[in-house]
Amino acid sequence: MSIEIKNITKIFGQQKALDDVSFSVDTGSIVGFLGPNGAGKSTLMKIITGLISPDNGQVVVNGVAVAENTEAIRKTIGYLPESNPLYYDMYVKEYLQFTANIYKIKETGKVVDDVIERTGLGNECKKKIGALSKGYKQRVGIAQAIIHNPQVLILDEPTTGLDPNQIVEIRNLILELGRDKTIMLSTHIMQEVQAVCSRIAILDHGRLVANGDTNQILKSNSGGNQIVEVEFNCGFDEQLLKQIANIVSIEPLGGNKYVVESDTDTDLRQSIFNFAVQNNLVVLTMQTKQNTIEEVFQKLTHN
Repeated sequence: MSIEIKNITKIFGQQKALDDVSFSVDTGSIVGFLGPNGAGKSTLMKIITGLISPDNGQVVVNGVAVAENTEAIRKTIGYLPESNPLYYDMYVKEYLQFTANIYKIKETGKVVDDVIERTGLGNECKKKIGALSKGYKQRVGIAQAIIHNPQVLILDEPTTGLDPNQIVEIRNLILELGRDKTIMLSTHIMQEVQAVCSRIAILDHGRLVANGDTNQILKSNSGGNQIVEVEFNCGFDEQLLKQIANIVSIEPLGGNKYVVESDTDTDLRQSIFNFAVQNNLVVLTMQTKQNTIEEVFQKLTHN
């Protein structure tokens, strides 16, 4: 395991920010870390990186307990905080050289040039950071997080405030980085999670409410029902759809399209084809549907 989070509890005054949270992140995976504002995501990320200490529990990164050796952990982890603090009066390349020197990196020039190329900063490296677009500022933040070639990358809201094109650019960069790093990604953009994350962990009021393979979590929160969207070639009395066994709901979408829900494990599509043949109908399109990450998120965190 790259990251093991064991029974972490953190209290600020009267507020329990994290309440006995435990889960693990496998080596080489990209994990989406989700939760409403105030759920405790940033607090846990800071505990993983050793910036703050838990009141109870332990975090182990690559076999090393964070509390026992924070210096070793910081060599292993790259961290992009939500605020992305940068020195706006420094030039991009100057700032990255400064960061490399903090990590006491040898061959600083080569390392800086490599990270500039990897993060797509080549055309911007001679500009002051304050003159960059927000998308390129995020790239600089990611560049400083990976300049020491960490095995684990913690990204807190890396695409907040970016336009759609910038989001796609950063998303592609994260996917590229995920080829050789374990990444823990906090975000409120559900499409981003669907696009890049193989696993998700969801916090609500400091407690872990879901953790596991993305597809499995979507399936387990569907209530066990099958949902199929189907389009027929012509109109008919929609009440006839009730002839199909175990149908629990029918939603007309217009244009001879329907969303049909069944509470059986038997493949609903075969039953729909049989229904069409019996009623002299032709199925033009048909696809199974499942809950989106957004729907699961709302279900698990809505109070």
